[in-house]
Amino acid sequence: MPTFFDALNELMAAETPLVAVTVVDTMGSAPQDRGAKMIVTSEGLHFGTVGGGKVETKAIAEAQAMLRGEMAETTKFAQWSLNKDVGMTCGGIVKLFFESHNVGRWKIVVFGAGHIANAVVNLLIHLDCAVTCIDPREEWLAKLPDSPKLTKVRTSDMPSIVKTLPDDAFVVLMTMGHTTDKPILLEILRTRTFPFLGVIGSDAKANILRRDIAEAGLPEDAKRAFYCPIGLSIGTNHPYEIAVSVAAQLIEVRDARLASRSVSTSPDSSPR
Repeated sequence: MPTFFDALNELMAAETPLVAVTVVDTMGSAPQDRGAKMIVTSEGLHFGTVGGGKVETKAIAEAQAMLRGEMAETTKFAQWSLNKDVGMTCGGIVKLFFESHNVGRWKIVVFGAGHIANAVVNLLIHLDCAVTCIDPREEWLAKLPDSPKLTKVRTSDMPSIVKTLPDDAFVVLMTMGHTTDKPILLEILRTRTFPFLGVIGSDAKANILRRDIAEAGLPEDAKRAFYCPIGLSIGTNHPYEIAVSVAAQLIEVRDARLASRSVSTSPDSSPR
């Protein structure tokens, strides 16, 4: 018979978002003893129990709110009066510990699977992120590593993928060249906003892309809505040194975004 940890390890290996809930303390009459555990996924109770009934229903709702990103915490304690907070007739108290895993993972989408994209993807899969690589060429996608952190998408219509991307994705364009980068970039600028949008290329390519944006009738601020060239100004033109500079810029933007969100949600940041 599988144990709690068997179920947890299976979900962790599959990188399934989950919340582990543990009864850490009880006082008086309570539906489960200290140490009882359950696993909650987006589909509901996956394994175990913290007592069933109203306590478990409330705990599942709390866990699923964490999965939906409605709470900033990845861990939290909750202490409930079974009478006042849960609506049970018994007067006990239960204290629960919630711990989320694989929730709100950093998502990076790379359009292109050529030499530089391959180096970038090979580096990114060693970070705590989920990477998607999109390219029309099966043989180039096949050169990418197999990793549970990497999803390979083969399509001859890369701009059509734009509408399917998560809102919080960091998006990098490094396809076969300007003619394939351009339609993807224009589709993004017309229809989506991402926390990071970058296009590989030189200053000359950046100027051409901005001319394309003007000719497409997009607003002036669209010309400033993406990075090109992409990557920090370090290293040489070797694919892996370019990959390091790109990864460094992605981390820099990610950390600045997280710091900004942390400040905006802190008690001291509220207007007086």
